[in-house]
Amino acid sequence: MPELPEAETIARGLNRILPGRAVRRVSVLREDVVDGPRDGFVAAVEGKCFNAAGRRGKNVVLSLGDSSRLVVNLGMTGRLLPELSRSTHPAVLFQMQDGGCLVYDDARRFGRLAILAAPEWRRWSRTLGPEPLARSFTGRRLHGILARSRSPVRNLLLDQKRIAGIGNIYAVEALWAGRVHPRAPANSVGPRSAARLHRALRKVLRNAIQARGTTLRDYRTAEGMEGGFGPALRAYGRAGQPCVRCRTTIRRIVFTGRPAYYCRRCQGSGHDLRSVHPMAVPSTRPREGSAP
Repeated sequence: MPELPEAETIARGLNRILPGRAVRRVSVLREDVVDGPRDGFVAAVEGKCFNAAGRRGKNVVLSLGDSSRLVVNLGMTGRLLPELSRSTHPAVLFQMQDGGCLVYDDARRFGRLAILAAPEWRRWSRTLGPEPLARSFTGRRLHGILARSRSPVRNLLLDQKRIAGIGNIYAVEALWAGRVHPRAPANSVGPRSAARLHRALRKVLRNAIQARGTTLRDYRTAEGMEGGFGPALRAYGRAGQPCVRCRTTIRRIVFTGRPAYYCRRCQGSGHDLRSVHPMAVPSTRPREGSAP
């Protein structure tokens, strides 16, 4: 499922081509991807202009001229494409007054499109946790979030109500970079480890955005390109391969229905964080969230 870097990459691509363009007609080809009645969705978008494309958590957010938002959760295989000819499983077609189009394409149709009026948008946004690349998301704030839960730290990072936008790929990568075991109880991560994890998380996310995200199978940018971060993965999907830091074999474990990958030497056993060796992760200047 696309995560924060993929949603951010798509939003940036759309932001170069959508603002100022008006929607002439909306065709809902697969009603199961649209929240609410088809006619209501169509009426809320037809005749409106797109203002900007942004992101909130894992969702692409397209703002319209009347201050409403079109919130697109891409599910597992959803794509937003500026050309119908590149669509293989079109679900919603937005035809523009200038003759162009925007297509929501979704082979498995697990994605959702919702129109939210301004007050609904604000209420919905408040149900999500903080943006991990926002200036206000500090190491101290992350430690406070971790300290209130005994859940495995990997699971907490995936909880969109605690922190918005992180999925399994980048949680696993950040935990490897921060030398924290995926199954470690969140409240066992002390202030120093939380600060290290905070720096690692933001560095991984920023690097993934710079590489246009990670393509494992279906994800493509708005321009139809694959993400380039795959070769930079250090833990996710590398079970049986040597850790690039210490050469210990990367292990794969499954808990709460999802796999995690870790290095036992670098990340400890998951119960005794004192066995984890500190690692300096260079600090980077955070980028603000870009939801319009």
